[in-house]
Amino acid sequence: MFLTRFPVNPARRGARKLLSSPQAMHAGVRAAFRTPEEYEGPDARTLWRLDTPAPATVYLYIVSPGRPDLTHLVEQAGWPTADGEPWVTRHYDALLESLRPGQRWAFRLTANPTHSGRKTADAKETQRFAYLQEEHQVAWLSSRAARHGFELATQRDGRPNLRLHRRQTQTFKRGMDAVTLTTVTYDGLLQVNNADALRRALTNGIGHAKAYGCGLLTLAPPSPTEADK
Repeated sequence: MFLTRFPVNPARRGARKLLSSPQAMHAGVRAAFRTPEEYEGPDARTLWRLDTPAPATVYLYIVSPGRPDLTHLVEQAGWPTADGEPWVTRHYDALLESLRPGQRWAFRLTANPTHSGRKTADAKETQRFAYLQEEHQVAWLSSRAARHGFELATQRDGRPNLRLHRRQTQTFKRGMDAVTLTTVTYDGLLQVNNADALRRALTNGIGHAKAYGCGLLTLAPPSPTEADK
């Protein structure tokens, strides 16, 4: 497995097209892999996420079974570089293999929190509906934590150590159809309960809309302040 960080230049026309359409970004990520096996294997798939840590600063993160070649994205949406690499790819297996029960990690996840139901009482087919209120979005992640091998750390007041941001709804074209996608980014602190289940979550994603920038969970060492909470 590989973890890649690609800096996007949001001032470029090609970048603006990619950033405005998860369908276009999905196609750009898919084109980075020469074979289907590099894009999706029996135990892992390619996941991606956009992070905006500061104004006019955008990073595309990709976790994938194969090493991506993002030359086409550099030409379309990247930054010119006089030296160094226009993107960074690292082996991911060392982190995956290091996971142990009891560890605490800071995490980030952009997800599509949804539930199934019927639009009307007499409707025959169930549909997927987005959770729009923050309390429901928090409950959505809390209810899925155990199956994915972790629990959310709690603050001193007993609430989950969690911050929700970039709560948004996008509408974009997929062929002739319009797709509406509600997403939210979670930053928080988790504790590992089942290392194998967490590895599967890291390499297969959490929730729906994985092709459209949702489901990628990433980990980082917690800050000393976070670790003490």
